[in-house]
Amino acid sequence: MSDLHVIIAGGGLGGLALAQGLQRAGIGVAVHEKDPTAGFRNQGYRIRINSDGITALKAVLTARAYEVFAATAGTPGPRMDTFDHQLNLLHAQELPPVPNLPGGGNLAVNRMTLRQILLAGLDEVVHYGARLTHYETNPSGSVTAHFADGTSATGDVLIGADGVNSAVRKQYLPEAQVVDAGLRLLYGKVPLAGDEARALVPPELLGLWTTVVGSQRRFVGLAPVQYREAVHEVTARLAPGLELSDDSDYLACVFGARREQFPCTDSELFAMNGAQLLALTLSLVEGWHPRLVRIVARQHPASIFPVTVRTSVPISPWETTAVTLLGDAIHAMSPAIGVGANTALRDARTLADHLAQAAGGRPLTEALRAYEQEMTGYGFDAVRDSADRGHRLAGQDPLPSWSVQS
Repeated sequence: MSDLHVIIAGGGLGGLALAQGLQRAGIGVAVHEKDPTAGFRNQGYRIRINSDGITALKAVLTARAYEVFAATAGTPGPRMDTFDHQLNLLHAQELPPVPNLPGGGNLAVNRMTLRQILLAGLDEVVHYGARLTHYETNPSGSVTAHFADGTSATGDVLIGADGVNSAVRKQYLPEAQVVDAGLRLLYGKVPLAGDEARALVPPELLGLWTTVVGSQRRFVGLAPVQYREAVHEVTARLAPGLELSDDSDYLACVFGARREQFPCTDSELFAMNGAQLLALTLSLVEGWHPRLVRIVARQHPASIFPVTVRTSVPISPWETTAVTLLGDAIHAMSPAIGVGANTALRDARTLADHLAQAAGGRPLTEALRAYEQEMTGYGFDAVRDSADRGHRLAGQDPLPSWSVQS
């Protein structure tokens, strides 16, 4: 194993993918996650994994874990169509397939399933209940991370993978803004078990992602997760020692609108229970196509939760040190183009590659600078593209002018 030791603050998809990649490279790593357990809170449902995400996962996972990922992923095809609220087709889009990737480079995965795959083999690496409060750099060049429970950890590098509210970013780059994008989303699940539920959703609404746009730029997004093989059968066949939660087919259902479209304050919205959120959603799609209303009404109330859409504001390059950032901690974005998770996975692969070079003798600062230059290029491009499409589709606030440092 390399003498290099990496501390990762945050055990989301990006942080875990980085830990997997570093472990494969023989680099010492510890992940410190603020949640008390892996399944402590709801972190969402269906995720689109595109060619960037697939390629990253293939690079960081073991061959067996990657096989399980591919086998548990749905392959809904490349269609991303847009309809009006009466289900008239407005825009047909078909993404070009990427050769030699499962699903042609377009997969639909259940977030918890992917998270459990990324946790496999990291039992000794991930430490829960460790909320980072601050860090300090030492005269030797190492970094010490301090946690709310009074513990600390020292390593050669600290990676802030601690999400949109990143404590690492707030200390390291206090000028980096994360702003309210002006949109609120209500996420839910429509179970697809049973013939009645399946018959309710026509094939044209079961593409990779379907957008239904109503008046005042209210919208509903629909995306299926349909398993080709039962999860427990996949693990029995490919990885008998890997424990994944069983799951069944469902349709992810997302209602979104400008915050002004909701007849309540944010505090009231976030205090509502699932049944109240479902009733609210139905009131906001009243008069839409009856079939769509029935689909929305079939959401399991306990599955529905609200989200404030926030976005990073791109900034100019900063001086590279032994602290850096990954995923939403540096380039949080609206879900308008559906690449947030993929960008974090790409970060993980890119950073793992550069740290492996450092472990092999490349100067650490040089390796981290190369990562930051690459990551901020594609990461901030994705932030801008997401903000632009979100503005055109749903009235997302335009991005503020980003900081230009002298």
